[in-house]
Amino acid sequence: MEKVKVGIIGAGSISEMHFESYKNNPAVEIYAVCDLNEQRAQEKAGKYGARRIYKNYQDLLADPAIDAVSICTWNNTHAAIAIAALQADKHVLVEKPLCKTVKEAHEIEQAVEACNGKTLQVGFVRRFGTNTQVLKKFIDAGDLGEIYYAKASCIRALGNPGGWFADKERSGGGPLIDLGVHVIDLCWYLMGKPKVKSISGNTYNKLGNRSNIKNKSFYQAADYDPEENTVEDLANALIRFENGASLMVDVSFTLHAKEETINVNLYGDQGGAEVEPELQIITEKNDTILNATPQIDALSFDFNKGFQKEIDHFISCVQGKRETISPVQDGVEIMKILAGVYESSASDAEVRFD
Repeated sequence: MEKVKVGIIGAGSISEMHFESYKNNPAVEIYAVCDLNEQRAQEKAGKYGARRIYKNYQDLLADPAIDAVSICTWNNTHAAIAIAALQADKHVLVEKPLCKTVKEAHEIEQAVEACNGKTLQVGFVRRFGTNTQVLKKFIDAGDLGEIYYAKASCIRALGNPGGWFADKERSGGGPLIDLGVHVIDLCWYLMGKPKVKSISGNTYNKLGNRSNIKNKSFYQAADYDPEENTVEDLANALIRFENGASLMVDVSFTLHAKEETINVNLYGDQGGAEVEPELQIITEKNDTILNATPQIDALSFDFNKGFQKEIDHFISCVQGKRETISPVQDGVEIMKILAGVYESSASDAEVRFD
């Protein structure tokens, strides 16, 4: 069978996960690389054996040999590139978040509807974690009953990557749209994807990127600037859904916290679950509460395995073997939630959805 020819648009840090995962899939040929930085594109092409190098994504999309693309660019470019790729008859895997605004999300959705059956998969990679997939089977079997409450927290004490991540014009926001999108989607997906009803949110910009801190290393973007920062440090929200369930979330790039933590918990009327930092299922039997630990290879999310499963799933969708579990409609709903938190904070009022 002929291999799926893939073009990767954007050769920055997150693209490495895509390159490695495509490389490990025997049904894929990494055919082309595109980046505004031509040297970086050449380096990736040399490392992964790509035949073509482009500086302009429109030239890549005009190449009829390419079947599918990964979009690994700044958030403010996702919508334009995704729509152009669909119109060029390519399958699309777009990194999270889907885009910057709800308006853009709907425009992408319309492009998907008009694109003659091409797949657009949103990069909600935590859906593909072993811990998530195992827990979802328990939930689908009814073992947790009705999930009516969830809590998600992803706290960095020092971890504003700077560069485009800290530039609201390019990123759309800070930890909410970068980190919060992962844990919000994870909860929402496992809760059965209920429609959002209302959001009360807060964002804070009190600490900046704390470039003054010594003796503690943290990830920095390639274009890190110690002075530039226009995004929030911290965001929190209470999200209510039409089915009566609720989700509390808080996320930070930088906070006067003891340590970096990630916690994701779900609560149902028949049982509960801790998804992160390690999968635990809580239930009761014979009038006794039980904490059950599944015997699986990864109780926490494994980024390498998660990305591999995500890419493998995408390729199987391109081949017509499956339908994506991360469709554009889910990207639209998550974008509504993210935008709702920012709107609520800006207006100092609850945002309601009709």
